[in-house]
Amino acid sequence: MKKLPILLAGVLTTIALALPATSHAQFLRTSYFMEGTSYRMQINPALTPGHGYINIPVVGALNATVNSSSLGIQDIFDIADNADDGDFFMSDAFYDRLSATNDLNVNLSTDIISAGWYKGKNFWSFNVGLRNDIGASIPRNLFDFMRDVNGITGTASDLVRLLALDEEVGKTTFNVNSYAEIGLGFARSLNSKLTVGGRVKALLGMANAELNINEIDIESNVLSGHAEIEVDASAEVSGKLLELETNRDGGYIDEVDFGSFGIGGYGAAIDLGIAYQLNSKLMLSASVTDLGFLTWNKSNTTVATANVSQSYDLCDADDLTEFVDKVVSGEVLNYDMLQLTVDDEAATSRTTSLSPTVALGAEYKMLNDWLVLGALYTARFTPSKDIHELSFSGTIRPKDWFNLSLSYSVIQAKGQTFGLAAKLGWLFIGTDYMYFGGNTKNVNAYLGMSIPLNKKKKS
Repeated sequence: MKKLPILLAGVLTTIALALPATSHAQFLRTSYFMEGTSYRMQINPALTPGHGYINIPVVGALNATVNSSSLGIQDIFDIADNADDGDFFMSDAFYDRLSATNDLNVNLSTDIISAGWYKGKNFWSFNVGLRNDIGASIPRNLFDFMRDVNGITGTASDLVRLLALDEEVGKTTFNVNSYAEIGLGFARSLNSKLTVGGRVKALLGMANAELNINEIDIESNVLSGHAEIEVDASAEVSGKLLELETNRDGGYIDEVDFGSFGIGGYGAAIDLGIAYQLNSKLMLSASVTDLGFLTWNKSNTTVATANVSQSYDLCDADDLTEFVDKVVSGEVLNYDMLQLTVDDEAATSRTTSLSPTVALGAEYKMLNDWLVLGALYTARFTPSKDIHELSFSGTIRPKDWFNLSLSYSVIQAKGQTFGLAAKLGWLFIGTDYMYFGGNTKNVNAYLGMSIPLNKKKKS
């Protein structure tokens, strides 16, 4: 376990177990102009589908997304599994892909139960779902340090490298937010042009973790025979799903274990949307979703800090061995070096926000509404980095049971990929970022299965 980036890899494993059918956000941009689907309501609750629906439990709305600012999907797997390939960071191809700061966001979601139906001019919807957001921000100088010390064993041939270290690792963060939501949605056409919609959501917190490494300084001096490691870091973990384990000898955290499934916090959120038919051809829409918070109980919160200087006498065999073991570990998150110590007095209830998304859309109908050209801008505000995207779509929707959409996104994917979504009867599949091998930086997949209801949307 100590060979893994513990918070990130551990929670990814937990989520994989919790969602056996799937490996961002909980929406698919390419579905935004597909009137035959209900999934576009996850972006804008005012965009009601052509029919009511009942989604198949669990597999009715599965979504998984990875967004990376610089690294490819295979690079991310290598980081999360570096126990098996500890020298992955020595590859020049890997190193050349790094930016000064490397951001990663992973989002996984599913609706366990969800349904929507028309009642007169109103559309009602209900869902119970699981939401998981994981983010990380890793500076390039962390990998500079790992490359500089790679292969040091403490032998005489390594002394020159070992006794002349001057390394600094900048701001590094990892964050996890896992919760269940119970939502009730409502939409209504106020007149022939204006439709409004909203959703209120009760949130049940499962796990929240934030690790902030503000600074790591490592220096060794051949003349003084002295080495020093200075660390400034903190961690907060709330919920019952994750538990911090401490080293019996040193008293610092060296492992994160899985606890139990349970509720560690409560919260609420709202989604708001509007759609305006400017004329018979052009419709404009806007929304804000996941505007909310979670409050975590003090009894389920652990706080750990590290703000100490570790000194080593390199002329002492034991000190030399300990210093070498720490600096050459090859771990992305080296808990032996961090030495995070639990601070029981600092534990308190805490409030965290969700990652809200703002969406602005415009669609132009052609060929008797059979063909729609659309543009969608989204901005998602995450703890690690704000994610902006602009997508252009072409959608054919001759029938409610058959919709097909092709999209092209220009910001995150830098125009190097495309999206595709299709609704065929009960089945819906789609992606905003098509997968093109291990160097793909952005990829997602959406699977939906729903049973249509007879009640139709009124013209």
